[in-house]
Amino acid sequence: MRAQQRVLAAIEKDFKAAGLPPLGWYDVLWELVKAEAGRLRPFEIEARTLLAQYNLSRLIDRLEKEGLVRREAYGEDARGCWVTVTEAGRAMRARMWETYSRSIEKHVGAKLSDPDARKLATLLSRLV
Repeated sequence: MRAQQRVLAAIEKDFKAAGLPPLGWYDVLWELVKAEAGRLRPFEIEARTLLAQYNLSRLIDRLEKEGLVRREAYGEDARGCWVTVTEAGRAMRARMWETYSRSIEKHVGAKLSDPDARKLATLLSRLV
């Protein structure tokens, strides 16, 4: 847990230094980019990320305000909605990935040999 906290804090610091939003934004945008038609229901985003529902609602509000996602009605259910990634959201995710990938290499990859990285990935995959 301590290692995870330190790595995530270092990544957040790299994002901030690059003038980018927090890692949570990347996580939501990535899930939307991967999704069919670039859209998911909020509960689907919650299930695919580590974000709690109350945090996710506020985050979606911020992403929408920045023009990175838009909410769309979900069929006949007036209470439900789709969250759809916009082209600006796709561009932001790609921009964030440039920093994120370098940050992962710096804070994780550079500290592990290739065999150790494979071993760690194998061990962690058992927990998922």
